[in-house]
Amino acid sequence: MSAESRILELNLELPAAPVPVAVYKPIVIVGNLAYMSGHGPLRSDGTLITGQVGMDLTLAQGKEAARQVGLAMLATLKKQFGTLDAVKRVVKLLGMVNSAPDFYDHPKVINGCSELFSEVWGKDRGIGARSAVGMGPLPGNIAVEIEGIFELDLPKVEMLE
Repeated sequence: MSAESRILELNLELPAAPVPVAVYKPIVIVGNLAYMSGHGPLRSDGTLITGQVGMDLTLAQGKEAARQVGLAMLATLKKQFGTLDAVKRVVKLLGMVNSAPDFYDHPKVINGCSELFSEVWGKDRGIGARSAVGMGPLPGNIAVEIEGIFELDLPKVEMLE
């Protein structure tokens, strides 16, 4: 099943693709890889999920924030390529959690994004390599920031050009 079909089947609501707030590109393509800049937990209403996981937010709320980051990342991919079917697979994610000093479940938080991508692209294509780390404050006090590397299905990308 295509990623676009899965988005509809899962009844997922993608926010508008975020606009860069500094000097960077949302996606840089090198060969058949798309390098995505860090994304935050952008909701469909334009607000962000903020706070420290383990202090202001529970683990469950942090995981939901990571899922919301994944939705924002999907929105950026769709805006860039016109379809999520241009993505062949998730290669690598780096998840950064705005966490309290005594919070140690960063991987469980980032599972929110990894599980979403698994739902959209399937386990073979949606789960890649991953790192999950705790950070001091993130920009704007956002709860989670995630960046990613995606392999592109070049024939599909070329058809879109």
